[in-house]
Amino acid sequence: MDYLGNKELLNLHKTGFLSSRKCPASVVLKSYEWAKAQRQQGNCIVCGNHSTIEKDVFEILLKGSQPLILVLARNMKSRWDENITTALNQNRLLIISPFPENVKRITRETAYCRNLEIIKMCDCLTVGYVSPGGQLAKLLEKKNFSYL
Repeated sequence: MDYLGNKELLNLHKTGFLSSRKCPASVVLKSYEWAKAQRQQGNCIVCGNHSTIEKDVFEILLKGSQPLILVLARNMKSRWDENITTALNQNRLLIISPFPENVKRITRETAYCRNLEIIKMCDCLTVGYVSPGGQLAKLLEKKNFSYL
């Protein structure tokens, strides 16, 4: 595991957010509202930022001041945009990569491993949408989580 940022965030109560890449518009809107509510409540959220919905939820959360953990589906990047750098400097962001330096591209397998890491580190899990028969559906079998 490679870490960048405030590792103390791992000691907080953490809620993970996962969603299948393709989801209905109604779920997208619910996910945005959920992210805004989490931001207002100051909850520590663990998520990725690969799919469109993940990126959007992460960006909504990044605009707040609550703690946030980003788990990558590739190795650690060397450069970050200004919003991420600001959150790192404010000590409210932790970025985690469970992959070695040679994993530079996101694949179906690395996304699966990233999702598994999110599930393992979280105290509870919120799921935007699960595509029936998809990779996330298989991963979430027999897991306790709440849908949006």
